[in-house]
Amino acid sequence: MIAFVLQRLAQAVVVMLAVALVAFSLFRYVGDPVINMVGQDTPEEERIRIREQLALDQPVVVQYFRFVQQIVSGNFGTSLRTGIPIGQLMAERLPATLELAIVAGIFALAVGLPMGVYTGLYPRSRLSNAFLTLSLLGVSLPTFLIGIMLILFFSVMLGLLPSFGRGDVVHLGPWSTGLLSASGLQSLIMPAITLGMFQLALIMRLVRAEMLEVLRTDYIKFARARGLTNRAVNFGHALKNTLIPVITIVGLQLGALIAFSIITESVFQWPGMGLLFLQAVQFADIPVMAIYLVLIGFLFVLINLIVDLLYYVVDPRLRVDVRAGRGG
Repeated sequence: MIAFVLQRLAQAVVVMLAVALVAFSLFRYVGDPVINMVGQDTPEEERIRIREQLALDQPVVVQYFRFVQQIVSGNFGTSLRTGIPIGQLMAERLPATLELAIVAGIFALAVGLPMGVYTGLYPRSRLSNAFLTLSLLGVSLPTFLIGIMLILFFSVMLGLLPSFGRGDVVHLGPWSTGLLSASGLQSLIMPAITLGMFQLALIMRLVRAEMLEVLRTDYIKFARARGLTNRAVNFGHALKNTLIPVITIVGLQLGALIAFSIITESVFQWPGMGLLFLQAVQFADIPVMAIYLVLIGFLFVLINLIVDLLYYVVDPRLRVDVRAGRGG
């Protein structure tokens, strides 16, 4: 187990160094950071002085490792657009994005998993056909269109839910949440549905396909021949084996929810990291863009590591393979 974890950690370090290299490249190939800071009208002598002060006159390799060292030490730099430390900006925006992504993931899993199980057990029923049609819409419709349609129906026509913002938030130390206020919960409903709809359809179709495949295997037929009830066979044997690939998809999709919440946050003006990144792109705020890429990469690596460990716990075949490889 320890060797397995150390191997995954070593791979995570290599991936993060590669992500840091991509983020560092933004400073080299997306404009001149000195000009972005002081403008083109600044005298050349002043630009040279700032460049030396920021160590931008050093070799590229030295600048890269200095960039990595600053990130590891928690020095993320300063936003060129606002002049506020990037760490402070991320700390203010991260709770909103995580809250939206987690609620959207729970919604997708809580609705998509039962729908997938039902359509796998009863593939020819009318309700299954209705679920498949809904999942097709969830996969086909763009995220921004789903959000606009929800705003038009629930906000403009019915006036039931707010169309933008996060509502009232409660501060719990450095953390802020809208789950503890009525307006916060109302503001969260439509963005969470919008962001989680594609994942819901993906989970439903994956669970359906896995259930149909598992129900045709020999050990399921043997379980039925032993006289086990349909409930025991479907949920005690079939569903348990179906969840193994679902764990991978759900884990990676949580990272995707965080990374690709930009469109949803833009449609609903949700004050999260996605909206911050979009504003940084509009104003060419390269330091914010670079740190956002590093943070998203770190979240993906962390989630992938957790998924690998869950795989190791859930699937006994991995433990057997690890022991066999150690013995060989």
